[in-house]
Amino acid sequence: MAPTSTMTTEAAALRHYLDAQRTSALAILDGLTEEQLRTSVLPSGWTPLGLIKHLGYAERHWFQTVFRGTPTEVPWPDDDGEALTAEHPVAEVFAFYREQCERANAILATTPLDAKPVGRHGSGRGDDEVSDLRGIVLHMIEETARHLGHLDAARELIDGRTGLGPR
Repeated sequence: MAPTSTMTTEAAALRHYLDAQRTSALAILDGLTEEQLRTSVLPSGWTPLGLIKHLGYAERHWFQTVFRGTPTEVPWPDDDGEALTAEHPVAEVFAFYREQCERANAILATTPLDAKPVGRHGSGRGDDEVSDLRGIVLHMIEETARHLGHLDAARELIDGRTGLGPR
């Protein structure tokens, strides 16, 4: 993505790498059935759909709760976002993830990277590494990439497919 008048070259580069991770997460799961998306293949019990929901909550938490201090409502008021499973409709979970990514990108497109967060992470863990928007973007690149490995392994265990996604 080319920088806009309000987005620096560095911000555009960070968004490029974050978007690449996001795209890979969706591509790895492309073609799975609803049953496969809801199938846990590891003892921990998480599902591929649950992990996409988790990534949506992570985007919302870091960019809205931590950075802006004001998160948007979630489509499932009784869901605390902690479970790495999802009983919600598949299309809703994917739409939620995409919407959170769009909201994060809007913040990144209009805010200097050295801008300080208004909110807090909550547990105290991670607050040191996210002293500004730059740190939040880097954290989300790392968080998403970490879970791509999980999704890759789950996909291989579900249907044997490997090497999916643009990365």
